[in-house]
Amino acid sequence: MAEQEPENAITESVQLEIPTGRVKRIMKLDKDINKVNSEALFLITHATELFLQSLAVKSAGVALEKKRKTIKLEHLRVAVKRHQPTSDFLLDSLPMPAQSLDQQKDRAKSRSNKKPVPVGARRIDAFFQKFT
Repeated sequence: MAEQEPENAITESVQLEIPTGRVKRIMKLDKDINKVNSEALFLITHATELFLQSLAVKSAGVALEKKRKTIKLEHLRVAVKRHQPTSDFLLDSLPMPAQSLDQQKDRAKSRSNKKPVPVGARRIDAFFQKFT
């Protein structure tokens, strides 16, 4: 006879939307990481997707509270402020809503000029720039 699966067995597979190759490259920017296990890569990628989904839902909730259909930076900032653990590490990285793009670029340049990059390392900003 054919064996039947237990009722509580997980049979669905999770499809990731974030490219695992990019996550792996970002992880390898840390000089302490030489190899990345495929299971660890899957878990980090899935956790990132869940975090971004949660952040999007909270931001959408703030936008709906303010009777808006479009999520703006100010809605994202409010959602981050309301969740203390997220606020602790993410709020300082978000730009102020009143700043223009030119001011943000100037701030990023001045910030990058203040701290020298350690030998053998590179800034994560360089990873996301397009090569021409």
